Amino acid sequence: MEVLQNKIDFTVLIRVENANPNGDPLNGNRPRTTYTGQGEISDVCIKRKIRNRLQDMGESIFVQSSDRKTDEYSSLSERASGNIKDYKNSEEYAKKACEQWMDVRAFGQVFAFKAGKDKKEGVSVGVRGPVSIHQAVSCSPVDINSMQITKSVNSETSDKKGSDTMGTKHFVEFGLYRVKGSINVQLAEKTGFSENDARQLQEALRTLFINDASSARPDGSMEVVSVYWWRHDNKIGQYSAAKVHDSLKICLKEGVSIPASVDDYEIKLEPLPGLEPVIINGI
Repeated sequence: MEVLQNKIDFTVLIRVENANPNGDPLNGNRPRTTYTGQGEISDVCIKRKIRNRLQDMGESIFVQSSDRKTDEYSSLSERASGNIKDYKNSEEYAKKACEQWMDVRAFGQVFAFKAGKDKKEGVSVGVRGPVSIHQAVSCSPVDINSMQITKSVNSETSDKKGSDTMGTKHFVEFGLYRVKGSINVQLAEKTGFSENDARQLQEALRTLFINDASSARPDGSMEVVSVYWWRHDNKIGQYSAAKVHDSLKICLKEGVSIPASVDDYEIKLEPLPGLEPVIINGI
């Protein structure tokens, strides 16, 4: 496959409505927010969703969710030792891992496992991936609502009716989140990240929330509005990633103080001579 030859920067705009895009386990699973009240989605959460979509699209993935496992391995260590054998050194190990799994050649991976039949041999290999993803941050502060919920059925067999169990669900009323990312050509050459891989990543971002519905994120409550895809004409980029991402300006329309839809924002691109993004509608 043709290895990527042009630096790529991308931005994804995500609409959240009455959903918990990424709960914080250290804060009662409330939606993550910054100190200024803006909503956040961690980069780890976004990468998990990308991996799930790539897996749906037929790509081989190393870091699989337990509920999406497609092989017989119960741990990353077993998956690594079951697929990578007869390697001479760490460079060959990394090469085989990149050839085997798309998420390794995209995001990188640290392989630090016990290996060999007696589990006494150590494997310690680090792979740096070319795809970097920032955490998503909402364009405006978000309002978080909380709802008390009860469970009034018995969880275990008993003649007695169980007492109602109280709980709380939290959700963001509305938020427009922005995800920034880049693909580094020099690292792509090392991992073998190809032009086809870039196209697959673009499609995964466009369809990020397909097969992602849950009680916290009902179907339709999260949507990719658009993907902005800047493809530079060289390996290092015509502009820095910061300048590219900052060229997409998002602000509230005049007279709007609390946004309730994407239409409440003015979204415009400042021109960068010689570099025009492809704008792809999301699903």
